[in-house]
Amino acid sequence: MNFLDFFREHNDKIIDLLKELVMRESPSADKAAVDALGAYIADQLKNTGAQVEVFPRREVGDIVYAAWNGSAPGKPILLMGHIDTVWPVGTLANMPLWQHGMRLYGPGSLDMKAGIALIITVIGLLRQHNQLPHRPIWALFTTDEETGSQHSRDLIEKVALNAGLVLVFEPATEGETVKTARRGMARYRVYVEGRHAHSGREPEKGVNAIHEAARQVLRIAEWDAPEQGTSVATNLISGGTAANIIAPYAEFLVDMRFTRCDEEERLAALINDLQPVHAGARLLVRRLVGRPPMERDAQMIRTFAQCADLAGSLGLPVAEELTGAGSDANFTAALGIPTLDGLGARGEGMHAENEHVIVTSLPRRAALLASILQHWQMDEKET
Repeated sequence: MNFLDFFREHNDKIIDLLKELVMRESPSADKAAVDALGAYIADQLKNTGAQVEVFPRREVGDIVYAAWNGSAPGKPILLMGHIDTVWPVGTLANMPLWQHGMRLYGPGSLDMKAGIALIITVIGLLRQHNQLPHRPIWALFTTDEETGSQHSRDLIEKVALNAGLVLVFEPATEGETVKTARRGMARYRVYVEGRHAHSGREPEKGVNAIHEAARQVLRIAEWDAPEQGTSVATNLISGGTAANIIAPYAEFLVDMRFTRCDEEERLAALINDLQPVHAGARLLVRRLVGRPPMERDAQMIRTFAQCADLAGSLGLPVAEELTGAGSDANFTAALGIPTLDGLGARGEGMHAENEHVIVTSLPRRAALLASILQHWQMDEKET
């Protein structure tokens, strides 16, 4: 079967499902809305012959897991995507679903409902035409990726540890490249405790928490190391109670990005070892969220090389790219599981009002997925 021609002929099926997914709004913080979409996706998966299991979550939407060919030998290929978006319910009223030529606009269309549509439609069509390979295939659809995956990380890691390959369907880059490296992220809150006093009558009795915070922010800024792919920024700060009161408290958030695990360790050691500059001030450091980096190591190079060979056989040369943002691929790659990211659609405007998918990219990404499912050769270490 010529996968590229086949999926071009069936592109309307991918687009129709994508439109349906976009119309079902699913912001991360709205559990009811996300669960409604999850139930719809579970039904679509069952229609493809999948065994479906739902993992309940109290704070966020329930996670949907699907498996095909459960009795087949070998390690599974795990397909991953998230069904939550950054857009609140009601966004469609001002940012409607519409298509202009090869561009399909709508909230969440690119990030990442197009990836979900690809997974479901490709497997469904392969099964319908007796082209689904007899190998175990799993899919995991999480519900809080946009807010840091705090409620899904444990399950992601548990499932991925049994897989031989992980494919993540975040959007492709502009050139439809595969993402083989992602920066890691860690976010910390630093709380500064001072002591209040009247700034006119007895300022000497106070300890100014804002002054302490300012000194610490300047200290932290020195950790920035762009030559190593590391950035450290304080982007939110607050404190104080009144203009005439020595500030008794302050707090600020520190955003750290890094390309290597040793940099993550260096930064963690530095921030946890912060010491007050002013006598009487106290510091409390708390890590909020984080993702390890997805490093372009020897395993990643081998994994991408096989992907590029398969793409080349389809007439779709694929390049690779580093991206600064994180995804759930960071977790699986850090476990040592062969991982490729950016298998989703091409488009523009992630998290922006012009978010859209280039629908002509869908058959190409579908063909690449089908080829990987049929022809991927596991390394000996993976089998």
